[in-house]
Amino acid sequence: RTEDGALQCIQGPAEVPMMSPNGSIPPIHVPPGYVSQVTDRNGSGQCQLYCETKCESVVILTLQVSNVQSRSALVSWTSVSVSGSSGRVPSCSYELQLKDKGRDGKYKVVYSGEELQYTLTDLRPATDYHVRVSTVCNSMKGPSSDARAFTTHSAPPDTPLPPRLSHRTKSSLTLQWKVCMTEIAISPGEKVQKVYTFVLLTHFDDTQICFIIFLLLYEYIIILFFSCSGFSTEVVFNTTGSLPQTSLPPRLAQAGPSWVTLEWTRPNSCSNEEVVTYTLEMQDESKVLNSALLPPSHIPLIPCAVVTMAFYRYLIHLCLCSESQWVTLYRGPERKHLCEDLKPATSYSLRLSCVNVGGQSLCSDDLTVRTHIPPPGRCQPPSTVGNVKHKEMTLQWDGPLCGEESENMEFSLEMCAMEEGSEPTEVYCGSKTECTVGNLLPGTTYRFQVRAANSAGYGPYSESVEISTAAGPPGQCSPPAINVRSHTCADVTWENKVSSGIDISEYRLDWGRDLDSLELVYSGMETCFQISNLEASADYCCRLQAVNQAGAGPYSDLVMYRTPAAAPDVVSGFCCVDHPLNPTDNEPFSHSTCLALTWDEPHCNGAEITSYSISIGDRIFTTRNETCHIIRDLLPDSKYSLQIRAENEMGPGPFSQTLTVRTRPLPPSPPRLECAAVGPQSLKLRWGFSSRSQLTDDTTYTLQMENRNQRFVVVYRGSSHTFKLQRLSESSQYRFRIQAVSEAGEGPFSETYTFSTTKSLPQTLKEGNACEVTWESIPPMRGDRISYVLQMLGGRDSDYKQVYKGDETSFQLSGLQWNTDYRMRVFACRRCVDTLQELCGSFSPSAHFNLRRSDATLAVEADITRVPMGKTLTDEQFAGLIVFGVASLSVLMAFLLQLLI
Repeated sequence: RTEDGALQCIQGPAEVPMMSPNGSIPPIHVPPGYVSQVTDRNGSGQCQLYCETKCESVVILTLQVSNVQSRSALVSWTSVSVSGSSGRVPSCSYELQLKDKGRDGKYKVVYSGEELQYTLTDLRPATDYHVRVSTVCNSMKGPSSDARAFTTHSAPPDTPLPPRLSHRTKSSLTLQWKVCMTEIAISPGEKVQKVYTFVLLTHFDDTQICFIIFLLLYEYIIILFFSCSGFSTEVVFNTTGSLPQTSLPPRLAQAGPSWVTLEWTRPNSCSNEEVVTYTLEMQDESKVLNSALLPPSHIPLIPCAVVTMAFYRYLIHLCLCSESQWVTLYRGPERKHLCEDLKPATSYSLRLSCVNVGGQSLCSDDLTVRTHIPPPGRCQPPSTVGNVKHKEMTLQWDGPLCGEESENMEFSLEMCAMEEGSEPTEVYCGSKTECTVGNLLPGTTYRFQVRAANSAGYGPYSESVEISTAAGPPGQCSPPAINVRSHTCADVTWENKVSSGIDISEYRLDWGRDLDSLELVYSGMETCFQISNLEASADYCCRLQAVNQAGAGPYSDLVMYRTPAAAPDVVSGFCCVDHPLNPTDNEPFSHSTCLALTWDEPHCNGAEITSYSISIGDRIFTTRNETCHIIRDLLPDSKYSLQIRAENEMGPGPFSQTLTVRTRPLPPSPPRLECAAVGPQSLKLRWGFSSRSQLTDDTTYTLQMENRNQRFVVVYRGSSHTFKLQRLSESSQYRFRIQAVSEAGEGPFSETYTFSTTKSLPQTLKEGNACEVTWESIPPMRGDRISYVLQMLGGRDSDYKQVYKGDETSFQLSGLQWNTDYRMRVFACRRCVDTLQELCGSFSPSAHFNLRRSDATLAVEADITRVPMGKTLTDEQFAGLIVFGVASLSVLMAFLLQLLI
């Protein structure tokens, strides 16, 4: 994040310096697969932290699965960064994801850490798995590696549950058990056989009763492979004993007025330890009496039972709940009776009394019962209400005539398509006799039937009725298919949509760059259409719609399409310029032998432009991916025809239009330079025609003079043949060179000429106007010499000017103006021998004087009593001195640059 708060994107790997004013590391956003490594250069970790972040991509090279077992496998992987370092990458972790192909098919994270291997456990035997790994660096998840598939080994079957007893006899046992879950991989063509193994353990106890212990073993046999599970838990069952012999008839032991006592003999075939039960039946009654064995101490006694005997006749009286009159329904010795011809859903009261020779007993308490409701009868067939639409219809029906309970009745409406194999579907269930059925197909016939239901259940279906929906617009078309013909042309095809009761009248195809720009490009009955004038490597989309007399159907799903890449387009803007866009110092540019060409970059058509080819005559020049080029070594004043084309990985594009250019003639040679007149402060130079070529009237000249920095600067540029230089120094040498310039270009510079100024004559003596300034001296300080600086302010000057610097304590001023006020001031400087530093004191108070003509000589002494010679410069004075020096240097550099330009 930059100072203005914006995020700056940097292409990695890169080192990015960052400043943290509070010691915290700002967030670093890197793309997936990159890590940020922060290092502290200063080592402080607190204030003014200078950090450096390195971003590098982490790539998973290999992913291996080994030591595969039935329920475990070892997964290992290696990683490498963009810099090439393999192994564990600092500040990065890994996520291992596992997918079971047979389940929901989604990857789940099973491990997250910095290790390069992990053991998968709790796997299912004989199961296909897919595993992949990805990097996580600074909470940023990188791309996942390629998935590696493996299959766990087969495992023995699970331990079965104990068998359970289904049936037994005295010599057999019937057992049942549940099939175990088995997981085993079977190759094509292998046969599997399930084998159940029993282990039978038999022993006898003191009573000689047989106990059988079963262990169940579940096995698999696959050709020659044998795998078995563990044994189930033990179970114990016993067979039944032998049937006892037929008992002897019971004997009457004692009789009473309403009871008898019977006795019988125990069968001899039964031992004393066996438990024997008896069933005693009396006449034809269903009453059963059980007599248990007497205790062992009473074994000699004879078993017996007491039975109460009575002969009764029964009367059943039935009373209706709307009625108060009792009606006798049954009279007889039976103890059950079926009451018939009762009304459904009606309450009845029943009571019972007994009659014998002694008379009739009192009636029992009333028993109230209610008859059930019968299932409803057949409903009337459903019929339509209003107009039938193309996707829905409203049906109604009349229920069966079923009396009082019709208000609790529900109805079930079923619908079935007329197609063969269609199953009926319930479309309504409720208490109303009308419903609306939706989501129907237009122009389709359906069969409907209805039935009623109450608390007793459903009644029979009504007669079925066939009803057809109205014809409607076509349904949604299948997405069209796009076949590529070229980068500018594509064929769009689609299937003939099934009609919705009415034949399709036309298809409509929309085409565009995106959903908002879709336009109708075709309408008709054909099932294909060719689209041309497409752009290369561009995204397009289309959709299809069917139309019939009922209207237009819904659009198909949007189909996206991208045209393939192609060779670049033709180059435009191909022209020749006067000055090259990328000049080089190593190879000078000449308009006579060179051509500077430039052009506009054409459309790449999906593949990056790699080079350009320039055709000039029979030669072809190949350039890099630039939009300018310089052709050298051409003939002067010659005509050339040029063409250019761009190339990419798909091939070269077409040549551009022909560009006709002409090189310029050779530039003129430099003239000979001569000195026409010499003075102490001036030089007059002249030059003539060159011996190599005849100069024309439009020729101009550039005269350059070497300055103090030994660099040539322009002193004259024009068409004249003479030039006079002023304000030169007397008796000094000056170096010159000249160059001729024409329409053909700038010619070469001439050789360097040297000319010298003469010495100046002495000036005419005038009346003296000088004065002498003196000041007190300061003794040397610890061996360091003392120098003095004298400054003067006078006339129209606004600032003091330095007029003297040296070791003397006096100075002769000359060239002063009469009747003019002057001010003088002086300060001392200490020259340090050990550090070569000059320490300057403050200025002395200024001394004022006025030079008058009547005064022959005026000596002015500077008052330096208040000048502290030993004081050094203050910080403010030193800073001001530095600013003054920098400003002076800037002005000087600007002046020199102006001279050079």
